[in-house]
Amino acid sequence: MTATQTHKSGNSAENSALAARLTREIAGDVFFDPFNRGRYATDASFYQLMPAGVVIPRTMDEALRTLAIVRNDGRVVTPRGGGTSQCGQTVNHGIVIDFSKHLNRIVSLDVENRSCVVEPGIVLDDLNRQLRKHGLWFPVDVSTASRATIGGMAGNNSCGGRSLRYGTMRDNTLAMDAALADGKQLHFGEVSPGDNGPDLFRDMLDLGAREAAEIAEKFPKVQRRVGGYNLDALVPCNAPNNLAHLLVGSEGTLAFTTQIELKLWPVIRNKVLGVCHFGSFYEAMNAAQHLVKLRPIAVELVDRTMLALGREIAMFQPIIGTAVRGDPDAVLIVEFAEEDQAENIRRLKQLGGLMGDLGFGWNNPQRKWGGVVEITEPALQTGIAEFRAAGLNVMMSMKQEGKPVSFVEDCAVPLPHLADYTARLNEIFARHGTRGTMYAHASEGCLHVRPVLNLKLEKDVAAMRAIAEDTFAMVREYKGSHSGEHGDGMVRSEFHEAMFGPRIIADFREVKHRFDPDNVLNPGKIVDAPKMDDRTLFRYPPDYRVPELKTALDWSAYPGAGGGFQGAVEMCNNNGACRKLEGGVMCPSYRATRNEKDVTRGRANTLRLAISGQLGPDALASDEMMDTMKLCVSCKACRHECPTGVDMAKMKIEVLAARAARQGLSLRDRLVGYLPRYAALASRFAPLANLRNNSPLLRKLFEKFAGISARRALPEWRRDMFRSDAETVGPADGREVVLFADTFNRAYERENLDAALRVLVAGGYRVHIPKPVDNGRPLCCGRTFLSAGLVDQARAELDRLVATYAPFTTRGVPIIGLEPSCLLTLRDELLSLRSDDTARGISAHALLFEEFLVREAEAGRLQLPLGPVAAKTIVHGHCHQKSFGAFKPVEQVLRLVPDLNVETIESSCCGMAGAFGYGAETYQASMEMAELSLLPAVRRADAATLVVADGTSCRHQIKDGAGRGALHVARVLAMSLDSARSTHYSSPITKDPIHG
Repeated sequence: MTATQTHKSGNSAENSALAARLTREIAGDVFFDPFNRGRYATDASFYQLMPAGVVIPRTMDEALRTLAIVRNDGRVVTPRGGGTSQCGQTVNHGIVIDFSKHLNRIVSLDVENRSCVVEPGIVLDDLNRQLRKHGLWFPVDVSTASRATIGGMAGNNSCGGRSLRYGTMRDNTLAMDAALADGKQLHFGEVSPGDNGPDLFRDMLDLGAREAAEIAEKFPKVQRRVGGYNLDALVPCNAPNNLAHLLVGSEGTLAFTTQIELKLWPVIRNKVLGVCHFGSFYEAMNAAQHLVKLRPIAVELVDRTMLALGREIAMFQPIIGTAVRGDPDAVLIVEFAEEDQAENIRRLKQLGGLMGDLGFGWNNPQRKWGGVVEITEPALQTGIAEFRAAGLNVMMSMKQEGKPVSFVEDCAVPLPHLADYTARLNEIFARHGTRGTMYAHASEGCLHVRPVLNLKLEKDVAAMRAIAEDTFAMVREYKGSHSGEHGDGMVRSEFHEAMFGPRIIADFREVKHRFDPDNVLNPGKIVDAPKMDDRTLFRYPPDYRVPELKTALDWSAYPGAGGGFQGAVEMCNNNGACRKLEGGVMCPSYRATRNEKDVTRGRANTLRLAISGQLGPDALASDEMMDTMKLCVSCKACRHECPTGVDMAKMKIEVLAARAARQGLSLRDRLVGYLPRYAALASRFAPLANLRNNSPLLRKLFEKFAGISARRALPEWRRDMFRSDAETVGPADGREVVLFADTFNRAYERENLDAALRVLVAGGYRVHIPKPVDNGRPLCCGRTFLSAGLVDQARAELDRLVATYAPFTTRGVPIIGLEPSCLLTLRDELLSLRSDDTARGISAHALLFEEFLVREAEAGRLQLPLGPVAAKTIVHGHCHQKSFGAFKPVEQVLRLVPDLNVETIESSCCGMAGAFGYGAETYQASMEMAELSLLPAVRRADAATLVVADGTSCRHQIKDGAGRGALHVARVLAMSLDSARSTHYSSPITKDPIHG
């Protein structure tokens, strides 16, 4: 019987009683329902253990109260931060306590002495953002820095990419405050043998003195040894022993951390990178031991597999294209970061010389590849760092049933043995019928290694076991550590006895029992662990099944059953990149609420549990599933920013379609979905249709019966909807384009279409606005229907559009649109509804207004007489523009306007997101999203500054939340045309005005 089975899991009545007590005594969230428990049943490992309940305390006193209540009830407790552990450290059958939402403050900061005290739930990136203004940072820079909490990093003894210079978490932890399982609170810091401290401390120092010789013999002599308990911190030495270092790496099994005191360092001000190219993987590994002699702060490996996968991910394509020459088998990224940039440049030149001395110069005829690409530009350095940090998840983006699996993930061997170790490792993989991916910390002899396996198959699970045993035996042969960065959890704890010997294992058990005699704290980790290949503990246990699913959209690009929908859902590996709080767009709802329910990972986990029957029958169309999806704004940020490509916006359409098929439509769904079909009628009776905005009574009635917030003004219908009497305007000999007049700009803001038409004609283009082939209502992309789950109706609208535009695209005429959500539907959802060549032709020719103008300018074909309109503009990008890499052209086009200073608002989703911001139950979340960055930035702008936003919903949110009008880029360019004409001003157009 394992430790995870020694405590009661509780029957329904017992769980209800515990839940009721916790709810009474804890102000924070208490969850005992299957949906919320399921979201905490997994971390970034391949394990799944359903907890009895989840508590999210608001204060540390509440956290300690929860510990006491749960302990007295005979349950176990697992503390949790970002839930990004690779080895199953943060899952258990007891009560999970989530520190990340509320317990995330800097308690104190001592700038002069470079130290701070923090709560365990603070995220590393958030900590460093606050420290940066003081010129300091915490340098244990793990790749999950955007969501990893300091408490979790302390639990794992995290290392980061620059541990060659800065050391591990243990090296940078000064002290810790923690409570034992019985509630006793202690301060863990420096202690000398003669100090009159707690009995526990004396017992630990006595153990260290008693076992000093055994520890010296059995503990690997590599920096990256993070397996087991840090007994070497207890061995007598010249300086005081720091008992906080015993808690570091203990994975929440010894004490309940309440505060952590950290050692801080000056921020890196200058750095350079050298990307060293190698024709074989072995050559790269063998070279690492020589490159470290130049004293870099990091040497990171990127292998052929990771480069190939990265080239398939839009956000990384330009980075790899610039930093990597040709097709090397591996590159080593060498980083120098001395205070003096001249010294960094000198070492970078030395690196090139050393590579030449080793036979890896660019022009060596004996080598297939060689040489160094020097990277001194900060933006490119940042891009390379982001690519390297995303490595774990880039590897997981393989669209196949087998995935790179973490279990021999981070073994560490002495650097001179690294090349032979990796060569033999590949032989082990081949012997067991697979291959592996490798990357990361070559400077430390610690590579992230993942064999490709399908853990739904018994034969692959058996192969995993055999690979683990063979690999760990080889690591011991090289006197390395089987755990070099990601800790033990349930993956490696089983193998401690082979690594350390029975006597050290007995010491580990003694430490655990002395701290936690009743085995309350996160049992089953480090000591008394289950078998690592116990499939009953897997995310995909032996009885895991997903019945055949009839899907509304085409998911054939993904592996697996259910038309690929299952494979798409299972692309989520729980890495938690969607939990980042700044940078990019993903995930706007999580940034507003900090709830696991409202993050892409939480939704994907819920979908997986639902389609596999673990949440009961018909869970996909249930109220609980709709609650899970409620705050998803379909921004598509995850499609672009999730390293494994989880497309939650598309998955939400499936949920909405299932819901609509099972339960029908609400009044609001009908009003939103069918808007394009009644728009012309509403326009005809615009004064009547707009009455609701001016009547408090009608607002209240709309909220009660249609769920539309009374606090929102709806877009105003207008009688003068955009209509073009002529199907073609512009010079007869001009280059042809089609202007797609979307429903929103046609019905509400025709000025944008008028302006776009003026700009295109002024540029010499022949603009087609064709009538629908059926001579019916105006064309529509189907976006509103998709937002209500009405997939068949959306397909019908797109069929009309395709039939109308096909004669143009077959002769290469581009389709230009103004509304990002509408135009980009042609590049995205259209291909999930139709897979024929005609539809693909439409998709390939669909361009946003700015994308088209940039393309024309770069080809030297754009001729626009433009004049000045303002001194400055601030620009908010629509989420879909960012997702499809279509936002940069907005900035480029605005820079065509003379004397206009263009500043981009670093914003996530505006929060309006189509109809989302109008919902009575989502209004508040909508405003919270807008207040994160967009609205404050608009309010700071002076009255003379232009506010630019291409999205209809974005403009409405800015108007509602900041009282400012925002303009589409087309209107800014039309204003610029007017300025040129009125002042006889004409900006000089070069051959390539975009790039000067």
